[in-house]
Amino acid sequence: MCTHRSSCPGADSPATVVAHVVAAHPEQGWNLLCDGTIVFDDTGELRPDGRVVAPRRMPAGRLAMAA
Repeated sequence: MCTHRSSCPGADSPATVVAHVVAAHPEQGWNLLCDGTIVFDDTGELRPDGRVVAPRRMPAGRLAMAA
């Protein structure tokens, strides 16, 4: 899937290795990475093997509130 000169990391690579965005769709809220992973704006992921990574959400008590 990847056409970069250096090979892209696999979907299960350590977090320090970053895949490149090959198709950006900010109007729809997702990006396709060169390793086949679809990353959503809410931080959820759909892996090439069909596994789902749930969004990493912050507890409401930690969100900043305007005064």
